[in-house]
Amino acid sequence: MISPLAYIDPEAKIGNNVEIGPFCFIDKNVVIGDNNVIMANVNILYGSRIGNGNRIFPGAVIGAIPQDLKFRGEETTAEVGDNNTIRENVTINRGTAAKGKTVVGSNNLLMEGVHVAHDAIVGNGCIIGNSTKFAGEIVIDDNAIISASVLMHQFCRVGGYTMIQGGTRFSKDIPPYVIAGREPVAYCGLNLIGLRRRGFTNELIENIHNAYRIIYNNGLNVSEALEQVRKEVPMSPEIEYIISFIGESKRGIIK
Repeated sequence: MISPLAYIDPEAKIGNNVEIGPFCFIDKNVVIGDNNVIMANVNILYGSRIGNGNRIFPGAVIGAIPQDLKFRGEETTAEVGDNNTIRENVTINRGTAAKGKTVVGSNNLLMEGVHVAHDAIVGNGCIIGNSTKFAGEIVIDDNAIISASVLMHQFCRVGGYTMIQGGTRFSKDIPPYVIAGREPVAYCGLNLIGLRRRGFTNELIENIHNAYRIIYNNGLNVSEALEQVRKEVPMSPEIEYIISFIGESKRGIIK
């Protein structure tokens, strides 16, 4: 299960039924849970915390120090949940003093060449396309789909159930349930196929659509639009999520 050509620091904690391929490097202060498959040439570095049932493909580097000149060697972590597929050459840096940890949740697919920078938080059930790059302190909510070669500016947030088109670059927040794309980035409608696949009813989809009609098509400022949504759209957890996401946005949302 563990190749004799792998290096595992004596202080690392390795769970049960873990496969570790040749030329892997497992550093000290690393905790790896059960039933993980770690393929050849993977580096899992100081401060990494890996859950259960993950598949980590060749060339991935988890827990490297942040690419942040303010980092001074503080004790931080890179935390990966359960049942993720982390493909070739993915890099997940550990946190800085800002938040103390970088987090990738569970049941995600990170395709080849994805970069997750320091203090980022990636939720659960997300699909991240090849060569997509996340800057520091970003947030990705659950069940987002982010296509290939997307560039996400630091401090931005992406809402749940969102679809972001390939090659998009953005420096504002992208609210939940939408498709975002074009150049410059813009709201392109609801992620209808994704919502239907996730079991959203037609009535709920229509309510979400009506909320975004008010937000994007009525020429109102943000506070006015959210107030109108509260008055005109039946409340549900999904509508409340839209209102709170936009109301709490520090960078503003895409147009």
